[in-house]
Amino acid sequence: MGLLSRLFGEPLPEALREALAEDEHVLAVAPSGTGGHVAVTALGLWLPEGTGVRRIGWHLISKAVWKGDALTVTEATEARTAGGAVLLADREPVRHVLPKPGKIPQLVRQRVEGSIRQRYRKELDGGGAWFVVRKVPGTDTSVLQVRPDRGADTDVLASMAEEAAAKLAGGAP
Repeated sequence: MGLLSRLFGEPLPEALREALAEDEHVLAVAPSGTGGHVAVTALGLWLPEGTGVRRIGWHLISKAVWKGDALTVTEATEARTAGGAVLLADREPVRHVLPKPGKIPQLVRQRVEGSIRQRYRKELDGGGAWFVVRKVPGTDTSVLQVRPDRGADTDVLASMAEEAAAKLAGGAP
């Protein structure tokens, strides 16, 4: 490794550099063992996808686990809205082998945990849910997310989420 690479790190991959938002800065980047790069910015986690990259906002990462030399990420999708809240559904976890992870594991943990403002577990017959208020990266807003267990009644949870979001916003009593 040359002196400049040691001082300034490796240059950003072209696909990542082109995909970044105008004022988005990379905090850490590491090559993936299966091709492409994984990167951390204030707005989210960049993962290789096909020949390019894709960013997952910190508020949509349900779980990120570092084990051995791999980062396994479970991304959530917004399956349904309920007033000012959203019900989430987890996608299948995706594993990224990072032979030289650098600060990626530490930064991912900090950013995912840092996006959580409040959390509350509600148990119901048939399955409960986590109610989590998370900061949306790049904004001054937060969103109430509901992550139902398998088998939970999503209609009941949607009703509860809508009411809770209204209370958080200072609306309904």
